[in-house]
Amino acid sequence: EVQLVESGGGLVQPGGSLRLSCKISGLTLYEYHIGWFRQAPGKEREGASCIVPAHGPTYYEDSVKDRFNCSRDDATSTVHLQMNSLRPEDTAVYYCAADASRYYNSRKTLYEYDFWGQGTQVTVSS
Repeated sequence: EVQLVESGGGLVQPGGSLRLSCKISGLTLYEYHIGWFRQAPGKEREGASCIVPAHGPTYYEDSVKDRFNCSRDDATSTVHLQMNSLRPEDTAVYYCAADASRYYNSRKTLYEYDFWGQGTQVTVSS
């Protein structure tokens, strides 16, 4: 059984930092692209905020570039999302997802990936 379990969410003040983790089991992690998505209430589904591909450089969506850092540790089957300089508009439920496609597609939305987690809430507020 494939499982993706996010953790590390919480309440943080604007300008603060959070580190999310996604523990993955039941699949061979290095064969998958791993994306981090976020879903805010009332907003349409978007493509990934960042994608750590099976091979090649990490992709970042423009609004998080230079603030977020995504990384993967295949040895521990864990993917991390380091979020810095957080803004109120970063408030959302954050999900990690795994995609077995040969090439990653930054426009794919969460449920177009092969597997995804239940999400962790991040709230940026003073």
